[in-house]
Amino acid sequence: MPRAHDPDAEREFARRILTEEAAAIAAAAEAIGPDFHRAVELVESCAGRGGTVLVAGLGKSGLIGAKIAATLTSLGIPAHFVHPTEAAHGDLGRFRPDDLCMALSNSGETDEVIALAAALRQDSIPIVAITGGPACTAPSSLQRLATVTLRLVIAAEAGGPDFIAPTSSTTAALALGDALALAAARRRNFSDRDFAKHHPGGSLGGLLRPIIDVLRFSAGRNLPLIPDSVPVSEALLRAAGAGRRPGAIMLTDAATGRLAGIFTDGDLRRLVLRDPGELSRPIRDVMTRSPRALPQTALVRDAVNMVREHRQDEIPIIDGEGRPVGLLDVQDLVAMRLVKD
Repeated sequence: MPRAHDPDAEREFARRILTEEAAAIAAAAEAIGPDFHRAVELVESCAGRGGTVLVAGLGKSGLIGAKIAATLTSLGIPAHFVHPTEAAHGDLGRFRPDDLCMALSNSGETDEVIALAAALRQDSIPIVAITGGPACTAPSSLQRLATVTLRLVIAAEAGGPDFIAPTSSTTAALALGDALALAAARRRNFSDRDFAKHHPGGSLGGLLRPIIDVLRFSAGRNLPLIPDSVPVSEALLRAAGAGRRPGAIMLTDAATGRLAGIFTDGDLRRLVLRDPGELSRPIRDVMTRSPRALPQTALVRDAVNMVREHRQDEIPIIDGEGRPVGLLDVQDLVAMRLVKD
């Protein structure tokens, strides 16, 4: 019979689950030792010689293993998930001498994982094991077969004793796998730009694209650069001559060519409402001086952060000397579904 619905009790139960799982991750962090360093070396070495990290696990551990394999791949380290049962029926042929096996079993006694590790041990393929259990207990079968073992100390699964489903153990294993993958990628000097090459789709790929690649308005092509000494009316005419324009005019210092300011549609609206006669004034008197700008080496995520932090709809892009290269309109980010209109 279902329990009576009590919102307060449910929220408290959820908080307890999250707190217990967070504690499992904290315990995994405290347990990091020399074996982790050795595991990172093995992953780095495998990738360096052109091998593949083949991740194996059964049940919930298998699901966690598949995610770890996907993380490794995103970070430029070739990886695949191998089902340990299928390995006994032909998938052992996927392992090559330069490969590495990452085997997950919370108990360290999962028959199918042990059988796979034993076969790989005979072929001298290195094995990184992720298992549970305190370090003071006797080594598990998987630990005895592994080249190096990362042990998770899980006092109890979150939700116990009412529930015995894997919770804290799988969460901690996933976090440890992420740490291992990221540490190996860090050793290999894997950068955001490398990540973008491996993950060109979706919002993550979009955020990591060079800003210069998404500019619709580029100086010298469809974005006129106007000296800040001309009257407002003349600046508007010059900008209109370029056809479709962004929501701001780029203004430069005539002597240096550097960005002096921008004049936005909002600036124009406020000026006209205040006094239409000011259209004859030099635009430098009414422009937004020294606007926040991004270097041409920036990534799209830098523009997204600027929009979110400063509510800036028009972002000048400049070169190393402060000269305008282009202008990013917030609508470009909206079209990429990286910010909301």
